[in-house]
Amino acid sequence: MSRIGFKPVALPAGVEAHINDGYAIIKGPKGEVNVHIPMDVSVSLADGNFTFSAKGEPTPCQGTAAALITSAIKGVTEGFKKELELNGTGYRASIVNGSVKMFLGYSHDIMVAPIGKYTKITCPDETHITVEGCDKHEVGQTAALIYDSHRPDVYGQKGVHYKGQHLIKKVGKRAAATSKK
Repeated sequence: MSRIGFKPVALPAGVEAHINDGYAIIKGPKGEVNVHIPMDVSVSLADGNFTFSAKGEPTPCQGTAAALITSAIKGVTEGFKKELELNGTGYRASIVNGSVKMFLGYSHDIMVAPIGKYTKITCPDETHITVEGCDKHEVGQTAALIYDSHRPDVYGQKGVHYKGQHLIKKVGKRAAATSKK
């Protein structure tokens, strides 16, 4: 079992936190994040440090709670960012009223709005989309909604993909048959 849940997590300067009814509320310069604390874990905040202990036997949820609070602290101080690229003839994106409007070769435009209050979508140019925010889950979910609007084609590389994503082509039948001999 991981030992992450046994180490205290320190609050940096400029970050406030308090615990209410099974949630840890963490506020910082980038925004506010609410973290759900599992029922079998006890979390306490004293002297600017979060400490975690299991209610009963040690549980994997203890490490999960520590990791969630650590990522929330990172989010309110530094923030999270996902970058996506559009690849295809005529594919383009623009920002309309805080939502991203994409033309992806369908008969209609696709609109995707940010999920969270502190999540922000920007388009540096027509073929790049950036999703930023303080909550790791909301940034990832918003980026996944954009990605799912037109998943990339493995052979033509056409569609929406994450920046730096490498798509693996499957081996053809003939290549697989000759390599076994």
